[in-house]
Order: sequence, then C-alpha cells, then structure tokens
Amino acid sequence: MLKSLSISNYALIDQLHMRPSPALSMITGETGAGKSIMLGAVGLLLGNRADTKVLLHEDQKCIIEGIFDIGSYGLKSFFESEELDYDQTCIIRREISPSGKSRSFVNDTPVLLDRLKVLGARLMDIHSQHDTLQLGDGQYQLGLVDAFAQSSAELEPYQIAFKAYKKELKAFEDLKSKAMDLQKEADFNQFQLDELSALALQRGEQEELESSQEILENAEEIKLKINEVIDLFEGEQIGVLQGLGQIQHTLQHLSRLAHKFQPFQDRFQAAWIELKDLLESLTDEDSQVEVDFEKLEETRDRLSKIYQLQKKHGVNSVEELIQIEQELADKVFQFQNLDEHLEKAEKQLREAEKSLREKAEKVSKRRMASFSSFEKSLQELLSGLGMENAQIKIDRKEITPSLSGIDEIEFLFTANKGSQPQPLKKVASGGEFSRLLFAIKYLMADKMALPTLIFDEIDTGISGEVALQMVRMMKEIAGQHQVICITHLPQVAAKGDVHYFVYKDNASEKTISKIKPLTESERIDELAKMIAGAKPSASALASARELLAG
Repeated sequence: MLKSLSISNYALIDQLHMRPSPALSMITGETGAGKSIMLGAVGLLLGNRADTKVLLHEDQKCIIEGIFDIGSYGLKSFFESEELDYDQTCIIRREISPSGKSRSFVNDTPVLLDRLKVLGARLMDIHSQHDTLQLGDGQYQLGLVDAFAQSSAELEPYQIAFKAYKKELKAFEDLKSKAMDLQKEADFNQFQLDELSALALQRGEQEELESSQEILENAEEIKLKINEVIDLFEGEQIGVLQGLGQIQHTLQHLSRLAHKFQPFQDRFQAAWIELKDLLESLTDEDSQVEVDFEKLEETRDRLSKIYQLQKKHGVNSVEELIQIEQELADKVFQFQNLDEHLEKAEKQLREAEKSLREKAEKVSKRRMASFSSFEKSLQELLSGLGMENAQIKIDRKEITPSLSGIDEIEFLFTANKGSQPQPLKKVASGGEFSRLLFAIKYLMADKMALPTLIFDEIDTGISGEVALQMVRMMKEIAGQHQVICITHLPQVAAKGDVHYFVYKDNASEKTISKIKPLTESERIDELAKMIAGAKPSASALASARELLAG
C-alpha cells in the first residue's frame, strides 16, 4: 500500500506530495493539468527509464520517493535474495541528476533498475485504457485462470516435479552425448591406455633412470678416477694417509708442549676423520659401479619410451603420464559400463516423466473445472458494465510440458450478439479491453494479493448507470486493496474516500503543476464544475451534494 508519494523537479512538477487513502482515492483535474505527468513520475519510481528531459529545472536533481506498507505482501524472501534490508515500511527513491545519471534506492540501498522493476510490479499496478497488451498474452491469461481456480496446491508440486524432470532429462542427454564421444574415442583410448599400461610406470622412476644412465654411460672412467683417488690416499710411495699420520703425531707433540696448540690438533682430528670417511665412501661406490652394457641398453630403451610418451601427450613427467593413464582407464571403464549407466538414467527419466504427467493432469483438471465458472462470472460483470451481449470463452490446447503445465489457453471474446468469439487480441477494442480488464481485476480482488491499483481514466467512453456500476465495483475492490483512480466523471469522483485535485499554477515564471486534497466544500465545487463547467449553477451544486451524499 502506498502511504505517501513525493515528486520534485519532474516535468511541470516543482514539488508535489500526496498521502492517498488506504481504500479509494480519486484524482481529477482539467486536461493537461499534470495527471499523466504524475503517473509518469510513478512509472520512474517503479523502474521505467528516464533522461534529463524530465527535469523542470535543468540545474537541479529530480527526486521521486514513495513510502509503502508491504507487511502483507510476502516480500521478505525477495529482499533477502537481493540482500536488501527488509522492513514493513519500504522506502523507494529514484534520483535523476542534471548530468543524466539515474540512481535507484530501496531502503537507502542502491539497486539496479531491472531489480527495481521486479519489486515495483509487486507494489503497484497502473492500468489505463491503452495499457491492455498483457491481457492478450497467453501466460497472463493462464495466471488469471490459476488465480481464479486456486490451483496453487496442484501447481506447486507440478513445478517441483517439472524441475526434477528437467534435471533428469539434462543428465540423460549429457550422458548420451558423452556416450557418443566415448564411442568415437573408444578404440583410441584403449590403444593409449594399453601403451601406457605396458610400461607399468612408477612415480619417481624417471629421475632414478636418468641418474643410473649417467653412471652406466661413464662407468669405466668413474671406476678409474675413484681408484686414482684411493691410490693417492693409500699408495705406498705417494699415499697421503701416511703423511697425514705424521702430521697428526707432530700436532699431538705440540699440544703436549703447549695447551695453545690443542685446538689445532682437534681441528686436524676432525678433518682426518672426514677424510677417512670419504675414502670409505669412495671405496664403497667403486664396489657398486659396474660396467654393464646390457643394463645400460635397457635403461636407455625405457627412458626413450618414457620420453616418447611424454612428447606424445605433451607432458614433462612420469607423474603426469600416470595421471593420464588413470583418466584413460576411467574413460575405458565408463565405455565398458555405458549401457548400464544409460539404462539407469533412462529409467530415472521415465519415472520423473511419469510423475510429471500425473501432476500435470491434476493441474489441468483443476484449471478446466474452473473454465465455466470463470466465463460466466466475467460475462455477468461485463453485462453490468454495459456489454450485455459480451461472450468470453476459454480455448485450451495441450502442449509439451513447461513450467506452467501442459495447458495453452487463449481467451476468445465477442461483444456482439450472434458473433462467434475470436481471440481477444484480434477483436476487442480499446474500451472493451479496458472494461474487460477492469472486470477481471474485480473478479481477482478476493483471490490474489493485488498491489496498489491505479486506474487512469478507465471510465473513458462510459457514463450513466455503467459508470455508477464501475465505481461500485471499484469501492468493493478498495475494501481489500488500495485503489487510486484518475477520472473525468463526477459520479465516479464523488465516491472516493479522498479527492485530490491537480491544477496548473501560472504565478511564477514557469507554469507548474500542483496537487491538493479537497475539503468537503471544495469537493462540492469541483464536482459541480465537472458537471456544468467553470461557472456551475445552483442546480449543478445541488447535484454535486447529492452525488457526495449518495
């Protein structure tokens, strides 16, 4: 429900503020006074696009703000999903700067225009005699039937089943596509797997093989050089161990002569131990190095195969080859078990399809059961709105399951006696469309959570008893929903809980539009002018009082 609306610096509006009734508010004013301009500003508040042409003063910002009571609208989950602060009182603000930059806020949090539009559609519904395209849309018509039939108890389980079906269908289609790819690659994958498996690769073996190859290729020279070092250590004529022993003996003598030389002896002793360990290690290595041409050839051959596979698969290590081998093994296993997986996926799909069909038929049955009552109710309402010969039929076709079910419906309509009903969008005039949509909104008022309804001169082209019937229906809607009506008929304007008057003010340099709530005496005066013109007679004033009292 709209609690208050503020508009500043928009088109002909300098400053405008109104607090509509929670029930039925009427807005009147002479042609061009600014009623449509005000609706344009409300449209911006609900997410319509704008530019700097809307600025009354080009150097000032345009600000439009609406305060809504949304406690009964069930919007908490929407606010949470959009990461917006939820409060029963919701403030929406739209700002347009002189540079043309537009910003939107919900409870002081910036929002994108498309999200504001989604929220706005849940808060206000602006309807004019020209704004009836949605009534010709099949999905909109289906939504009306669902609301009338109260089919949510059947539709919600169906939609859950539909999503489950689509998930199983996608899984089956993906598996079939994957099966085709595996089928094409099966022989090649098996060949590659056999090629890798034949090597029985081990992690870390490449480094070991390369080290072994290096030693085997140089085995003779390695043994020769090791033995040269051993001879230098232990040779009878030039062996360094004997000389080092003499050095050790001398240093021991020095340390006995003076304690100062003890550290020298300790350092030498450490070096002496390290050298003897080195000699033992070299001797051990010499015993392990073998000149083995057969082993060298085997090592070269295995490394060659590893290098070839690395080049083939575009990798640089045995570990990567092992990973590829595992992936190929998985693909081969999947291919070998493909029929079993496909059979299982197809079975799950058929079960989901069966469940979907059962639930779809329940939704369809519920909808079709309401067709006759829906048609009859609308025809009775249209008759009361001056369309005594109107007929409306619902044409239903079964379609491939979609999120909304297996029903495609179309409203067929004729306003003329003896004429066969035709698709609504082909035969209804603007006025007929307008009255039909009004009748539908009246019919839906107690069946769905309608937002604030704004009727923009929906009474154009009607008068007399039809106008009175329309306003009676409007008041009934206003018993449950907030209604704002822009009208040019005095018998309609008289039935509002509050009456706002839009007028032009030429006092300053620029003409500006203003709005004001009318007192009872001002209201009588305005209704009399609507009846008889700018200078109403005493009888017009009496008629105005009678309308207000009626």
